[in-house]
Amino acid sequence: MTDAPISVTRNGHRTFFKWHRGRKRRSDPVFTGRRIIEGMQAGASIEVDLVVHADNGMAVLHNLSLEGETTGTGLVRETSAAVLRGLCLRDNNGQPIAGRVMLLEDLAALIARDGAHPDALLQLDYKEDATVLTREVVRSFAEALSPVAGHFIVSSGDAASVGILTGAVTGIHVGYDPCHEGALERLMQSRDYTGFVAEAIAASPKAEMIYLAWELVIEADKDGFDIVGAFHAHGRRIDAYTIRQANAETLPALERLLALRVDQITTDDPEGMKAALSDRQ
Repeated sequence: MTDAPISVTRNGHRTFFKWHRGRKRRSDPVFTGRRIIEGMQAGASIEVDLVVHADNGMAVLHNLSLEGETTGTGLVRETSAAVLRGLCLRDNNGQPIAGRVMLLEDLAALIARDGAHPDALLQLDYKEDATVLTREVVRSFAEALSPVAGHFIVSSGDAASVGILTGAVTGIHVGYDPCHEGALERLMQSRDYTGFVAEAIAASPKAEMIYLAWELVIEADKDGFDIVGAFHAHGRRIDAYTIRQANAETLPALERLLALRVDQITTDDPEGMKAALSDRQ
């Protein structure tokens, strides 16, 4: 596990590679238990997505519909837990694989059973809003995660959802993405970076990690504003998302993100990114 693509250190600052949708390399299918537990045992930062299903729990999926990611059809919200568990995931070419769709409780049980490195952190990126977080959904969420809460961080572009979910689980970490609901577009018009930072802190005051589109970090830097430093001054860590891979087009931005001391970079190819940046170093 020592060679796993976990992080890179530049000028004394460690930046993690976050395994986007549980991918270690670009060829990996998304959300497989095998890759997730490999990363957790190695001490990686990993991300998966959550959507609500028909039995008032959550499925480890990105889309609200089953087509594309799985062998199923229809809306996740209208599909039972039993049916979801019987569906296979699809690879990057759309072909079914042996890996099955996991529910949140399956993911938590996997971590509890197989263990995780003390530094490992698994981001649960909730893809819906607070309107579907019924009492039953929140109870199911808390029951699944309470035994392993310290290894998880909840995020969303909806601060209310983050507050509801994290408020139900003692010891779970809190994250927030302020780049949704038109906020990023408004910021690109106003260039009021100071106001953007203040609004994000106010919207999710308990957030430990702030998730920012990497283009925003670079654009603010071009305008002479260190948005990473501004959030660091409030005690927040920064994840810059999503650079799919390291290549000639993205390497200059990656180097600048490292110089700005971001704490994580979300990528679909942690293995390739680590190799590319290590070669340059």
